[in-house]
Amino acid sequence: MSRILLSAAACILLVFLLSPLAHAHFGAIVPSDDIVTQEDPKSVTLELKFIHPLEMHYMDLEKPKAFGVMHKGGKESILNALEKVEGKGPEQDRSFSQWKASYTIKRPGDYTFFMEPVPYWEPAEDKFIVHYTKVCVNALGLEEGWDKPVGLETEIVPMTRPYGLWTGNLFTAQVLLKGKPVPNAEIEVEYLNESPGNMGIVKAPSDPFVTQVVKADKNGVFSYAMPRAGWWGFAALSDASWKLKKDGKPKDVEIGAVYWVHTTDMK
Repeated sequence: MSRILLSAAACILLVFLLSPLAHAHFGAIVPSDDIVTQEDPKSVTLELKFIHPLEMHYMDLEKPKAFGVMHKGGKESILNALEKVEGKGPEQDRSFSQWKASYTIKRPGDYTFFMEPVPYWEPAEDKFIVHYTKVCVNALGLEEGWDKPVGLETEIVPMTRPYGLWTGNLFTAQVLLKGKPVPNAEIEVEYLNESPGNMGIVKAPSDPFVTQVVKADKNGVFSYAMPRAGWWGFAALSDASWKLKKDGKPKDVEIGAVYWVHTTDMK
């Protein structure tokens, strides 16, 4: 009997050692610029991805269920503007599906781009993942609209203006679920290693450095100071009140509120 138990324990240990570590998933909308001035081209390129940001590992992103922009309270679908592309990380041996779109700025103000993806099945966690993702682009000097919710099932609403941020600035925001604050929400934070202008790839000395974690207060409000120039992703995760079926069996759904902000070094 003892030999059987030892063999079983050895098998369990082997499975644990060979299993990949669970890393934070992030939906991403990365614009070519977060501030469009009078002198800049008025066309913004947006890249949509599903990624482990610091490690530069991609997953396939199906064509989103919804992709749009909110400007001065009005929402517009730009789903048909998406073009499928592919990309892969430096350590990956195949390419993964991503999406790209161009959007022309016509009027001053803040443009909040948002995405609702098709649910992603994650076998390692035995659940589906849906990340409602947002980013804000300011245009032509009018700073108006960045603090307004879009109305997604879950979302992060900035309390700090989410553009014109210096490296080291404190970003403060509120997590909402069905329009209400999420008390004590846990927020995962990661740096996008492929940020344009990043002069050296960040390598984490150990796993806890890959994904930073902060807790919101009783009103769903959190803050984080970003220590490096480039794009930073914030993901607040919740369990959906609904389930989806996989092979005929109901499975849990992780819904994430994701927001991206950009920081710039002082020179």
